[in-house]
Amino acid sequence: MSIVRSKICGITRIEDALAAAEAGADAIGLVFYAKSPRAVSVQQARAIIAALPPFITTVGLFVNASRCEINELLEAVPLDLLQFHGDESPADCEGYHRPWFKALRVGNGEDIAAQIARYPNASAILLDTFVAGVPGGTGERFDWSLIPPTLPKPLILAGGLTADNVQQAIAQVRPYAVDVSGGVEASKGIKDAGKVAAFVQRVRSAM
Repeated sequence: MSIVRSKICGITRIEDALAAAEAGADAIGLVFYAKSPRAVSVQQARAIIAALPPFITTVGLFVNASRCEINELLEAVPLDLLQFHGDESPADCEGYHRPWFKALRVGNGEDIAAQIARYPNASAILLDTFVAGVPGGTGERFDWSLIPPTLPKPLILAGGLTADNVQQAIAQVRPYAVDVSGGVEASKGIKDAGKVAAFVQRVRSAM
């Protein structure tokens, strides 16, 4: 089995970004969605990225943002990768000269393979839990058995992951990467360095 990558999402503070890097996380996520309790400003994002050591991928999360809004932000913030976590069409995700992936929310009866097929140019697909009216970050887990055994894109698994269940998730789903936010927090937007370290360690030892 190949190495599973880990992303710590919803970073709002420099110290949390450094804790993720120290723990060995592969990526951090910065939320540019004003309604999220984990949203960051341009100034916060720039300061966090400037403080990071090399080889940590910085991911910007957007929810139904306008093209103008995203372009303006990309001029100000040096993001490596874009995450579209709303109702974006394939066309909405294209044209930013950055690799990107699409988040899909999984509910009962979903044809996951058909949804993924709509985004042929995505670098990966993230699967998260469907909760009506909430685009993500719910901390709730979905039924992993709904995921098809083979997918045409690398799979990033999210939704209710913690240090206690991530090894089970990896064993069952065999994702390319796992994405956690609420599962490693002391409070919304504030990470717990011990939980971050435990999560990444469990991901690495699941190999």
